[in-house]
Amino acid sequence: MEEKEKTNVLWFDELHRADVNLVGGKSSSLGELTSLAGIPVPYGFATTAHAYRYFMDATGLNDQVNALLASITDYEDSDELHAACVKIRELITNAEMPSDLAQNIAQAYQQLAEKMEQTNPFVAIRSSATAEDLPDASFAGQQDSYLNVRGQADVIKRVQQCYASLFTDRATYYRHKQNFPYEKVALSAAVQMMVFSKSSGIMFSVNVATGDDTKVIIDGIWGLGEYIVQGTVTPDDFLVDKETMKIVSKTINNKDIELVRLPDGGVEEQKVPAEIAEKPVLTDEQVLELAGYAKKIEEHYGCYMDMEFALDKNTNKLWMVQARPETVWSQKKKQQAKEQIADPANAKVITRGLPASPGVAAGKVHVIDDPADIGEFKQGEILVTLMTSPDWVPAMKKAAAIVTNNGGMTCHAAIVSREMQIPCIVGTKSRGAAATDVLQTGDIITVDAKNGVVYQGNVQGLTAPKSATSETATVATEYFAPTATGVMMNLGNPDLAEKYASLPADGIGLMREEFLWTTYIHEHPLYLIEQGHPERVVDKLAEGISKVARAMAPRPVILRFSDFKSSEYRNLKGGEKYEPHEPADLLGWRGASRYYDPKYIEAFKLELAAVKKVRNEFGLKNLNVMIPFVRTVTEAKRVTEIMANAGLERNADFKVYMMAEIPSNIILADKFNQFIDGYSIGSNDLTMLLLGCDRNNDTVSALFDERNLAVKRAIRHLIKTAHQAGKTVSICGQTPSEFPDFTDFLIQSGIDYVSVNPDMVKATKHNVAHFEQRILLDQATGKGKKDLEDYDW
Repeated sequence: MEEKEKTNVLWFDELHRADVNLVGGKSSSLGELTSLAGIPVPYGFATTAHAYRYFMDATGLNDQVNALLASITDYEDSDELHAACVKIRELITNAEMPSDLAQNIAQAYQQLAEKMEQTNPFVAIRSSATAEDLPDASFAGQQDSYLNVRGQADVIKRVQQCYASLFTDRATYYRHKQNFPYEKVALSAAVQMMVFSKSSGIMFSVNVATGDDTKVIIDGIWGLGEYIVQGTVTPDDFLVDKETMKIVSKTINNKDIELVRLPDGGVEEQKVPAEIAEKPVLTDEQVLELAGYAKKIEEHYGCYMDMEFALDKNTNKLWMVQARPETVWSQKKKQQAKEQIADPANAKVITRGLPASPGVAAGKVHVIDDPADIGEFKQGEILVTLMTSPDWVPAMKKAAAIVTNNGGMTCHAAIVSREMQIPCIVGTKSRGAAATDVLQTGDIITVDAKNGVVYQGNVQGLTAPKSATSETATVATEYFAPTATGVMMNLGNPDLAEKYASLPADGIGLMREEFLWTTYIHEHPLYLIEQGHPERVVDKLAEGISKVARAMAPRPVILRFSDFKSSEYRNLKGGEKYEPHEPADLLGWRGASRYYDPKYIEAFKLELAAVKKVRNEFGLKNLNVMIPFVRTVTEAKRVTEIMANAGLERNADFKVYMMAEIPSNIILADKFNQFIDGYSIGSNDLTMLLLGCDRNNDTVSALFDERNLAVKRAIRHLIKTAHQAGKTVSICGQTPSEFPDFTDFLIQSGIDYVSVNPDMVKATKHNVAHFEQRILLDQATGKGKKDLEDYDW
């Protein structure tokens, strides 16, 4: 052991997982895999922690690095941190490597070539920090890796660059936050034979989405695996049952680009031929072969495993290129025993807020201050932040619960979480203590979003599951009386359509297109047009829309065209070039005003093409559309003309609706009627604009009330004016879900539909039936309670 500790290079077959202090997590794991019979691992060697420390000592870099780290006065100042880290990395990469160390690396590379019977073989060089993959300090993935490296000089250069990557901004910040002295971390470089990857991917011996350890989950893409880690390509997904060794589910996605090796070294992005882009990257036999490796590796390590694989395009052979202990579910299951509290009466209250979306969830906190960090959010964590916006949806979808500092019942976090049925508490800053002040990443908490309370620890008395038998019995005996007033459902996330299709809803009254942009597309439409890929917009929109239309058919689905604000569009890739900086973008370039603008019209035409594709190519004629934020009658005329020119003209089978959310929509309803088939009241914006009250401003949130007489008079006038012209009126705001008496007012006013979030469909269906029966009874007896309010204006 003493000899191993003093050497600069060790071969994989000399290493075991116990050698993490010598060569770090990746390298020691590769050594362990190499020694495991029956697991194919590309051969290689690792530079050691001793080699790194020798390099830093011999070059005199330690004192300079310490001085630069000591000069950082505020690690939260990203500019200051970045400047110091850049200097450190420059010092390391520009230093001259000691000749004996360089010679050791060169000789090992030459020996690898001889063992593999190749001249100057291509290798992958992966950084392996000695503190990574430890249970209490996960540094994994914070250093760099280099693919398709060839030749002694380039290998030595890349090893030195790996050393420098120990001081990326992220890794340096993380060590500081973990109080982990940099001197305790050393870096090994794993130099491993490259696989000529036809496809590659990631595999877990536990379903990381649910924690189900009876399954193996496998994700794969074409080409090299970097694009799956970066999220550039949506992978094929396979789920295998460990016991039966059968594939229980598979999802094959469109993988239209890949990262490939170049013959002379390096890598580049290439377009995947259309004929294979949507074909699976693995055969069923290969999926099961990988699952077998996963079971064997998990059994050997004795814990859940996170693994990487590659399929060689020349030999069609599968290789395991990495294996490390999985951390999220492993730690979660370890912490559960420590953090569980049986009795809510003994639980400590941390903060309180508005109960925006009902439900109870316990889990690990992940505090996110900067939207740029949402990619770090993991499945099943509790999202704690100031406030969310549409580009946060991918993280929100993974959340067990959401807690925000700011916001009210109509803020983005509240609306989206209700629709996705995620427990959510908003506005903790004004009702208790700001969540980001009292909660830290890694804390275990229980979110009681039914009552707006956040507890310390896992309060089992609140989170214990209900009896499935009693729930099933309730559903089986549930009856919903037919109603004249339709009860529709709000939905944005297409992946939930199948789940909610069985609810007693009369259709989708509001499908928000913004979900599709932030979940499936991620890029600004004008940027994609400029890049020559407008078809990505059409195809991805059509894919998401059709999921909902197909699940709900033959019931109608109303898609609202995109209604991002300029700041939200700017957050899409490439958006900075096309979006203005507006001081009040809630009242700026949004909705209809974009669609006919010469600067944006080509992007709007892509949305229309997607709708045509769903209706004409997929045959889903139950799809209708809605235009948001139409300020003037002229705008309604111009937008509907563009639609008609694109082949989307109103007819008996295709309805065009308009959001009624601006006072002008109410006042000029008799003029708007000629261009549309009906209205959907957006009570959030309508109330804000009628009362002059910013609905997202805690200071005046107490004044924001959709039940205000001004709002009711506006609604009553709209229904009367619309019905006189044979148009329908619905409402898609939150008020009918929160206040049954408001639903009563709407029915008394003659509204055609109410559209609510999925969690309120059943209750609203019962309420509507009750109120309609009350009207019939009152008319029959003449003794009903009079509404003394005057709703005429």
